[in-house]
Amino acid sequence: MEDKNGQQKIRVGVIFGGRSGEHEVSLQSARSVMEALNKDKYEVIPVGITKEGRWVTGDVLAALTEGADTAVPAALLPDPQSSALLRMEMETAVPATLSAVTELDVIFPVLHGPYGEDGTVQGLLELAGIPYVGAGVVGSAVGMDKAIFKHVMTANQLPVLPWVLVTRLEWEKRPLAVLDAVEADLHYPVFTKPANLGSSVGISKCDDRDSLRAGLAEAARYDRRIIVEQGIPARELEIAVLGNEEPIASVVGEIRPRRTFYDYVAKYLAEPDSDEYSELIIPAEVDAETAVALRALAVKAYQAIDCAGLGRVDLLLDKDTGAFYVNEINTIPGFTRISMYPKLWEATGVSYPELLDRLVELALARYEEKSSLQTSFTVMDENP
Repeated sequence: MEDKNGQQKIRVGVIFGGRSGEHEVSLQSARSVMEALNKDKYEVIPVGITKEGRWVTGDVLAALTEGADTAVPAALLPDPQSSALLRMEMETAVPATLSAVTELDVIFPVLHGPYGEDGTVQGLLELAGIPYVGAGVVGSAVGMDKAIFKHVMTANQLPVLPWVLVTRLEWEKRPLAVLDAVEADLHYPVFTKPANLGSSVGISKCDDRDSLRAGLAEAARYDRRIIVEQGIPARELEIAVLGNEEPIASVVGEIRPRRTFYDYVAKYLAEPDSDEYSELIIPAEVDAETAVALRALAVKAYQAIDCAGLGRVDLLLDKDTGAFYVNEINTIPGFTRISMYPKLWEATGVSYPELLDRLVELALARYEEKSSLQTSFTVMDENP
C-alpha cells in the first residue's frame, strides 16, 4: 500500500492481548496505538493473541473483546527468510495450510506481562528477523523479573529497597518458616508481589502476619517466585525513557494514590471523579537538582538492563530520609493516551503520534545495527 506521494507505507504489525493477567490492559493500549499511528505513513496490521495463546488477525479487537467471529488464525514463522504474517487455514482431515496475509516491516508489541513483555515474543521476532519496538530478549526478561532486576541494580550500585525472595514451593511446604524469615529481615509494612507480573496484579500491602500470609497466597496464584519488599513512606515517581544507545529521560511525574497504594483498581478501574482515582502530577513537585538526579538515575537503570526503544522507570522517594530507590522498569508500559508514559513525553514536548514515530524509527535503527554484525566465523590460517 502506498501513501499519497506514491511511497510505500511502513507496514506495522501491532501485537496485543496475550496469555497474561494484563490481557485487558493490553487491549486498551493497543486500541490507542492503532488509532494514533499516522495512516498516511503506516499500514496498520492488527495481530491479537487470545487468552489461550492463539494468534489471530483481522478484526481482532472485536474478536477479543466481544467474542465476535471476525478474526482468522494467524502465525509468524521463526524464519528470517520470510517476514510475512501468515493466515492459517484449518482443516480437520489435513494439516493446516498457510498463506501470506502481508509482509511486515516492523512489529509494535503492545503486550503487558508474561508471554509478551518478558522476552518470549521478542525471541520469536529475533528468530524471524523482523524489526520490533522495544527492548530485546535480555532487557525484556530482566525488566520483567523483579528479583533478577534487583540483583542487576545492586550489581550496578543502583539503590533498591531491602527485599526477600520466596518460592511458591517454600511457601506451600514451610509457611511458618517463610513468615519467620520475612519478619526477621524486614519490618511491617511490606509488599508482596509476583516476581513476573506488572500493572499491580497480585500485589498486596501487608501490615501484620495475617495480611502477610494472605499476600503471599495471593502472589503465589500468579507466579512460582514471590518478592517481599520493605515498605516505606514513599512518594511514587515515574520517568519515561526513550532511545537505544543514547537514551533520554522525560520530566519527572508523580502518582498520588487515594487508595492504600497504586493498585490495579487505581490504575485502570477507578473513575476520574471517584475517591479511588489517583492524582497524576506532571511535572512532579521536586526541585531542579532532585529532578536532574532522578532523571540520571532512570537512565542508568535503563542502560543497566540493556533496555531499548522505551521504558518507564518507577522510582521511590522516601519522605522521611529523602533517599531514592529504583523500584522497577516497565519495558512495555501502558500506552493509552492517558497512560503515564505518553503523558510524560507530552509534558516534555513530544506528542503521542510523534512518540510512536520515534519508537518505530528506533526499532528500525536497532535492527539495522544488529544486521551489520557478523553471524558466522571463519578461522583464518595465518601460516599457509
